[in-house]
Amino acid sequence: MADKVGLVIISHSKKIGEGVYDLISQVISDVPIAIAAGTEDEEIGTNMELISKAIEDADHGKGVILLYDLGSAKMNAEMAIEFSERENIQLANHVPLVEGAYVAAVEANMGYSIEKIRKSLTKLELEDM
Repeated sequence: MADKVGLVIISHSKKIGEGVYDLISQVISDVPIAIAAGTEDEEIGTNMELISKAIEDADHGKGVILLYDLGSAKMNAEMAIEFSERENIQLANHVPLVEGAYVAAVEANMGYSIEKIRKSLTKLELEDM
């Protein structure tokens, strides 16, 4: 796993985050994936500290791509990136969570660079997300 790009799945719902992870892990097992879903109290929402911890867990040296479900998750992800001392953390903006996480996991598993994965994700971008 050390030679693969990591992923962070950010969702307002713990169940959604775990569901996306479960879907991906049916076909991919060697990609570092961390979930930052819900709040510390297991309520609906996102939390910058949980996202920061997930970035640490998913970063195995090749960079990390953050994928999120709704707009306020983006704000917390941006703050986590800003406060992180790690390099090569990229936010997948305007990308549907399930499809984006699946594509990113498959390509990370193939050993693609973070730049190549981000380029593929741009093909999935939605205008109003």
